[in-house]
Amino acid sequence: MILTVTLNPALDHTLRLDEPLVEGAVARTDRVQFDPGGKGINVSKYLASLDAPTVATGFLGDPFGRLVRDRLREAGIESDFATIDEPTRLNTTVLAPDGEYKINHHGPRVDSAAVDRVLDAVRRHEPETVVVAGSLPPGLAPDAIDRIARAGDWETAVDVGGDVLRDLDAPFSLCKPNREELAAATDAPVETLEECLAAAEALRQGGFDRVVASLGPDGAALVTDDGTFHAPALETTVVDTVGAGDALLAGVLAALARGESGGAALRFGVAVASRVVAVPGTGVPDFGGVRAAVEEVSVATY
Repeated sequence: MILTVTLNPALDHTLRLDEPLVEGAVARTDRVQFDPGGKGINVSKYLASLDAPTVATGFLGDPFGRLVRDRLREAGIESDFATIDEPTRLNTTVLAPDGEYKINHHGPRVDSAAVDRVLDAVRRHEPETVVVAGSLPPGLAPDAIDRIARAGDWETAVDVGGDVLRDLDAPFSLCKPNREELAAATDAPVETLEECLAAAEALRQGGFDRVVASLGPDGAALVTDDGTFHAPALETTVVDTVGAGDALLAGVLAALARGESGGAALRFGVAVASRVVAVPGTGVPDFGGVRAAVEEVSVATY
């Protein structure tokens, strides 16, 4: 089972507008949705839809935290969150004809002692893999992630900022940076695909068994001690990029949990991500045709 830890969850608020935003003008829309969000929660949502057993945990505070819990329960996703006094953050995405606008809250303040309550939840579920993903809330430092990684015999994967990746000390089975996070974590150039692959290999040698890198229009890469794999992005109509990296990670982890090879896991992750960018917000698309999409993904081995 794959358990996800979201230390700074969010209620994702997505609006779609028919007209561009204009300063001083009131924009109106009826196309609004609220989704439980935060990187770890997104990973659990996608895993559950891919029939991979998962539990979501982390910190939640009302009133938005209550809605996150309710939406997860309605979706049939098991959760076991620690309750905090301050409210869970609200993240807003505006999809307008002239672009995509995002406003994210920093999140509630959490003290390091509260991490013990999350660890209690992790231990209750005895996962094979723990995924710690997303930003750190005010009050927590990277050593909170190291504590989670060292607290049990599970494998730990991380999807955090490049500056946080640089400060982690515990052993990790996998990390999933994007292009900018690769640069921040390694101080290496990432302009070309070759530079990205070299930076991912340098990051792997720094203490991660595998590195899954999402590279935007250049697709994605998986670097392991068995080789380096690259897959170009599938052609699709991109509606919203929110959750694309989380979907890539969920697909890769689900495939690895089934015992698939690195190249096969990357192909599955790219196929899953291609479905997610075609829907607004962090809602879960229909993954019924994802197996067929896997056949369209080409993987080069380096």
